[in-house]
Amino acid sequence: MADELKQWVLSAAANPRVRQEVRRLYADLQLRIDQRRPLCVMSGRCCRFDEYGHRLYTTTMELAAFVAELADLPPMIPAAVPPGLCAFQSGKICRVHPIRPMGCRIFFCDPSSVDWQEAVYEEFHSRLKQLHAEMSIPYAYVEWRVACQTIGFQL
Repeated sequence: MADELKQWVLSAAANPRVRQEVRRLYADLQLRIDQRRPLCVMSGRCCRFDEYGHRLYTTTMELAAFVAELADLPPMIPAAVPPGLCAFQSGKICRVHPIRPMGCRIFFCDPSSVDWQEAVYEEFHSRLKQLHAEMSIPYAYVEWRVACQTIGFQL
């Protein structure tokens, strides 16, 4: 499955429409987030998956858009990443904040956002699944850290 996923992602990353559609979806999501105005204290807890007790999943199209957009960011110096952390976290800062996946965009440690986050995530995840079908891109739903290793991001 790992080789297939990598092939699907790299193939989709070469399609400019994938990037465009994912950007559009993220923009719509941001409007919903702005309406709700959840509290973000920029603690970096959202990137400490194991410590905070959550897992981040992503789709083939999101990974493809991420791969395409990553090439536009300044080169990153590889950093040693302790287990349980996102490979793109540096202290309390996300090194890929502008291109982070949907799960990162919608997760807030604000306790009043839990129910809201789940409902909105499901809505936008359904839209992502529909885009996969419309564009004939194989759909995979993969844990973020596994996906990063599979795709071979130089971290």
